[in-house]
Amino acid sequence: MENTTQIVLVVLAAYGNIDQLRHLYFSIVVIFYIAIVVANSVLILVICVEKPLHEPMYLFLCSLFANELYGSTAMLPFIMTQMLSDKHDVPASHCFLQIFTLYTYASVEYCNLAAMAYDRYVSICYPLHYSVIMTTRRVNMIILLVWTYSFIKFTITVPVTVSLKFCENIIDKVYCDIWLLNKLACSVSTFNSISIYVVGFLTVGVPLIPISFSYIKILSVCLKTSKETKQKAISTCTPHIASLVNFTFACFFDILQSRFDITWIPAALRIILSMYLMICQPLLSPIMYGLHISKIRNVCHKFLVL
Repeated sequence: MENTTQIVLVVLAAYGNIDQLRHLYFSIVVIFYIAIVVANSVLILVICVEKPLHEPMYLFLCSLFANELYGSTAMLPFIMTQMLSDKHDVPASHCFLQIFTLYTYASVEYCNLAAMAYDRYVSICYPLHYSVIMTTRRVNMIILLVWTYSFIKFTITVPVTVSLKFCENIIDKVYCDIWLLNKLACSVSTFNSISIYVVGFLTVGVPLIPISFSYIKILSVCLKTSKETKQKAISTCTPHIASLVNFTFACFFDILQSRFDITWIPAALRIILSMYLMICQPLLSPIMYGLHISKIRNVCHKFLVL
């Protein structure tokens, strides 16, 4: 596109690097996607069916697993289709929809992790008042807020990018990205540039505030309590910390790839790391929580035996 115009098609150039291995990549992604759907669906079903699991921590986990399904299903079928296609251009409307789903997935994930950190904080620091503070009504309100906050935020901000005029339409990635689209724009207003940073802070910075606060309080309590209490705190917080670190790494690489020239990294590795965000986190969460939390593990074992 040489002239300034409203973008019609977006070319995802990264797929040109995997032509000879497209069927191998496709098979690997299919296996991962099936594993993600089965693992998360089973744990959602287990939590919904088993009344002993109708507790705040498990309701937050149910929301987390639902988001893993949302994120992977929104992106992976499209990526698999593109891998088998000879053409890798997508309508602009699909591109903007990808951006919306990808960023709402990331926002819901961080907000879910923030809600779970707060739940662990109340459980460890105020165990006698836990049932009074974390009522079912309050938990449902927090989960509703997590999803509503994320969707409203990007419903407002994504149209800002849609309204831009573009001089190019080629993105060196396997899916659309708001930062790369802005680089294709003929000109970006100050408002648009600032809004992206504000949204980034609202997506990552805001959830990290309650997460940091919760763990500072948990650490201060653990330093003053018995060894048994410390072990219990470590046991309940380990899966959460692992999920947080893993997802932050995935987001960090995604940001790095969008804003800097990393062509020195082999193309195959860039593609693998690009899909890390919607494969490893959705797969890690059910594995970490399903195997680590004894109540979920015991219920799953009971279902398998039956």
